[in-house]
Amino acid sequence: MNISEQLVNIDLNPESNYVLHDRMENQFPFHFHQKGQLTYVEGGIAYLNTKDKAYFLPARHFIWIPPGLEHFVRQKNRSSIVRNLYFNMADNITDPFYDRMGIYPANNLLLEMLLFTEEWSGEIMVDTFENQFLTTIKNLLPKISKHPLPIVLPTTNHEKMQPIINYIQENLEAPLHLEVISKYFGMSPRTFSRLFQSTLETSFLQYLKLSRMIRAMEQLLQTNKTISEIAYETGYNSIATFSNTFYGLVNVRPSEFQKF
Repeated sequence: MNISEQLVNIDLNPESNYVLHDRMENQFPFHFHQKGQLTYVEGGIAYLNTKDKAYFLPARHFIWIPPGLEHFVRQKNRSSIVRNLYFNMADNITDPFYDRMGIYPANNLLLEMLLFTEEWSGEIMVDTFENQFLTTIKNLLPKISKHPLPIVLPTTNHEKMQPIINYIQENLEAPLHLEVISKYFGMSPRTFSRLFQSTLETSFLQYLKLSRMIRAMEQLLQTNKTISEIAYETGYNSIATFSNTFYGLVNVRPSEFQKF
């Protein structure tokens, strides 16, 4: 089955649920579903890209994608398994959880339920045990998803911003100062700051902080480096400052996050 057929089949029957436990979602271009989508990457980390933002999806977290949100999922580790559940949303559920995109910790109960569905594939028909089980998962999500991960990195296709973003991402360990980088790209600090605000709707310093925290999260989850090594490699000369900044964004200390 090709990618276009798979996308059509997910939404073919609005009253059914759908299960896809493989790497197909990673091959989809920008697309959207009429169904609500839960995605969990097992054995790696990933990014969810929308038209203007990139959402970091770390290990032991799932992402909820509401119906109609155009997106694509990019895996960092191509050998990881992506578990996708697509839920019928025609039952008039009113909880606001289902209307907004969010990244949430996956507790042990949800992980066991996802694992229970691993032998299922494709359309799950109404009036079956499998359908009732998936509906239970959908109804459970608002109850166990109270604290979304607040790491969102804005993106843009703006011609002038692309080389600047690339430069920052390639030099996160360096002491990146607005005055130095703006001069490097032939702009005044004022013009440089305005370009950031107008294209990314955030400041240079906030973008830099988010980028460094996402890089740190990747390193914490994918390497055996110490917290001090990761702090220095993401531009922090003080472990305390790194830890406090991390905690302020993620609500856990780096040492706790490393255990996920």
